[in-house]
Amino acid sequence: MTTINGSDVSKVVIACDAGMGSSALLKAQLAKSLAPYSVTVVHTAVNKIPADADVVLCHQGLADRARKSVPDTVVLPFQMFIGDPVFAKLEAAIKAGEPIAG
Repeated sequence: MTTINGSDVSKVVIACDAGMGSSALLKAQLAKSLAPYSVTVVHTAVNKIPADADVVLCHQGLADRARKSVPDTVVLPFQMFIGDPVFAKLEAAIKAGEPIAG
């Protein structure tokens, strides 16, 4: 399991199977909520996760592929694209500078 301090997060990547669709909507939502903390949010296909990602968010069915793609990066799986508790937990950890593990 990889860990990063919330205050060290500068780039969050939302990874999906094709890099489009629901992840684009989630990207817009998170970009707005994480903007006050100077965090960049991007979306991409799970097999094209950039090496400079600090945290990767992906549907739970893609988590293993994401971890293989970026083994030293925190990967947080979720079940629902809208309203999943992992998004609020991520924002709270970034705001408070608390550890994020995944």
